Amino acid sequence: MMPWGMGSVENVTGPQAFHAEGPVWHPGWGGLRYVDLTAGDLLTLTGDGVTRRHVGTVAAFVRPRRDGGFVVALEHALALADDEHSELRVMRPVVTDPAVRFNDGTCSPDGTLYGGTMANEQTPGAGVLYRFGATLDAAEPIETGVTVSNGIGFAPDGTLAYYADTPTGRIDVFDNVDDRLVERRPFVETGANPDGLCVDAEGGVWVACYGDSQVRRYGPDGRLEAVVEVPVTNVTACTFGGDDLATLYITTTRENVPEGEQPDAGSVFATRPGVRGLPVAPYAG
Repeated sequence: MMPWGMGSVENVTGPQAFHAEGPVWHPGWGGLRYVDLTAGDLLTLTGDGVTRRHVGTVAAFVRPRRDGGFVVALEHALALADDEHSELRVMRPVVTDPAVRFNDGTCSPDGTLYGGTMANEQTPGAGVLYRFGATLDAAEPIETGVTVSNGIGFAPDGTLAYYADTPTGRIDVFDNVDDRLVERRPFVETGANPDGLCVDAEGGVWVACYGDSQVRRYGPDGRLEAVVEVPVTNVTACTFGGDDLATLYITTTRENVPEGEQPDAGSVFATRPGVRGLPVAPYAG
């Protein structure tokens, strides 16, 4: 196992969220943005602390737009903002079942948006991974029969996409051909609950292991190469950020944590594992 990734982590926010998820570093935001998913809030960490913006009953994930502003997944629909302070323009609902909501998503290097869903009660097979073009007016199912559509991230050269449907215990991999995900197959059996993930500049896959107090790094060949221990049980997602993209930010949740235990749950933690991440790919629409 490689030595980097084994250092201590620092709590950089305190427990500002109940269910922190989906961290993204974008210079246009002045720092790190993440969601308090079940509160329906976007949280932004800058040098001045954490600010909060309410967007709906759920805020599942957020990504910058190529020409400014952002796209955010709400409970059943996607929404666009033209700049940091403009009102949201909520698109036509994608999810029609009230028991199902958006959960996690990302953008391909070419700016195509992928977003996945899950049932609130984690009903097996109720989720879908969707592909959205530049206008958000068509939701194309890429994978159906998903239970908890979770982390998705692209290899440095854009030819592969890694994906987690949490209850499978696996990270899977797609080929990315002409900006379309095809040929899904197993990448690694984690023996854990893989949640959000990201890919570093060397092609390593970093995955938050919900319930295991860990973020793990798997090499491009699937071998476990590093483990970051987090002082909170339920680790939800991770991303690289900072001006040099060399800080790994890790989100956590109070979900399923007994009252009065783990006071740091819901915080964002940070560590410097000795490898750089990739710049965020903005949405082209």
